[in-house]
Amino acid sequence: MKKEDINQEIFDLYDYYVHNKIDRREFVEKISIYAVGGLTVPALLEYLMPNYTQKIQIKSDDPRLNSEFIEYDSPKGGGKIKGLLSRPVGNKQKLPGIVVVHENRGLNPYIEDVGRRAGLAGFISLAPDALSPLGGYPGNDDDGRTMQQKRDRNEMLEDFIAAYETLKVHPECNGNVGVVGFCFGGWISNMMAVKVPTLSASVPFYGGQPSAEEVPAIKAPLLIHYGELDTRVNAGWPAYEAELIKNKKEYKTYIYPGVNHGFHNDTTPRYDEAAAKLAWERTIEFFTEKLK
Repeated sequence: MKKEDINQEIFDLYDYYVHNKIDRREFVEKISIYAVGGLTVPALLEYLMPNYTQKIQIKSDDPRLNSEFIEYDSPKGGGKIKGLLSRPVGNKQKLPGIVVVHENRGLNPYIEDVGRRAGLAGFISLAPDALSPLGGYPGNDDDGRTMQQKRDRNEMLEDFIAAYETLKVHPECNGNVGVVGFCFGGWISNMMAVKVPTLSASVPFYGGQPSAEEVPAIKAPLLIHYGELDTRVNAGWPAYEAELIKNKKEYKTYIYPGVNHGFHNDTTPRYDEAAAKLAWERTIEFFTEKLK
């Protein structure tokens, strides 16, 4: 099955499903309309679900990395939070830090991989799991989404702010820390720019936007990525940009043509290789400029 064989409405329905706008039963019922010829419902479901066994770019035991799970305290959030700490092997200088924020399903293998990519790019990264108070990422995204719905998103925001504070004082960090996040993590990245006046940089990927009243508090420079076909999230962008301009905030935005929400996630068919690679290159360049 190829991406071009899939109707855009199927990708839109998948987006509604993974963001809890419709349940699995309704999702299956709606995509069954498109199950014609070789496109059976089971085949469509298998194609749309993430592939974590074959798509990981940086393995957990990569010899170029010192990557380990740690625990840190989040007193205003969920208490003890587990996170993946990654940095290059053999580094003798203090490194700039990046908090890597997951989607709405906990610290799955894709986000762990992104954390390792940041480490290999010359940063010390911390990828927390906001599901830690509930036992951690359960091993599959469906259950992860259900678990994450049980947590208050503002308490989870505090967990990632605590990750920033943990990374900022880490003995291997130079004290300059940014944040990158995807989907739910994009909203977290926007909100950390609002809530953390000393944040050095923020890179939200297709994230929900702060309110007009919150924008004046932003101090960090922003690099914002959107997918052109992501009409659900993009609807909030014009008002957000107007407030950024009004309040003279430093930002740069890229809207990648012809790609969906989640285009950076290489474990699902929404992935767009060209857009994902370009967005990540821009992200690393931005962090290098702002944090080093």
